[in-house]
Amino acid sequence: MSASDETEIESEMTTAQAVRSMLLVMPRLVGRAKRLPVPAALRGMDLAPRHLALLAHLQYEGPLTVSELADRLEVAPTTVSLMVGDLSRRGIVTREEDDVDRRRRIVAVAPDYAAPIAEWLSGSAAAWTEVLEALTPAQRSTIVATMRAYEAALERNASA
Repeated sequence: MSASDETEIESEMTTAQAVRSMLLVMPRLVGRAKRLPVPAALRGMDLAPRHLALLAHLQYEGPLTVSELADRLEVAPTTVSLMVGDLSRRGIVTREEDDVDRRRRIVAVAPDYAAPIAEWLSGSAAAWTEVLEALTPAQRSTIVATMRAYEAALERNASA
């Protein structure tokens, strides 16, 4: 962080100053996240960010149906079904019949890939933990709410 960035943070920021700071920091943040090392077991799999989002939900929430994944990813079930099919062919996820409703499939991370996926997610998780631990619960809630609101605003502006 540069000295001017620190001064900006310490002083009262206007909305325009905050927008400028965020527009400058977001590309760097995304770039750094993209440079997190991919574990050897996942290299060469040609995984995209959309795959990582799906795998993160499975890693943190456990096995889910295609519909549940679609709800969490905010995409159509057919999109998730295609992604799951792709990941299943590579052996990264499994699809099992639901014992309660045989029409539904339960998607889970394949046992051989649980540790590499956890390793891949750990870089971002460690950075977030380091930053968020220093905050109060209210401050953490504000950051999460702000990120969700920003995502929603991007969606609204993209469809306008």
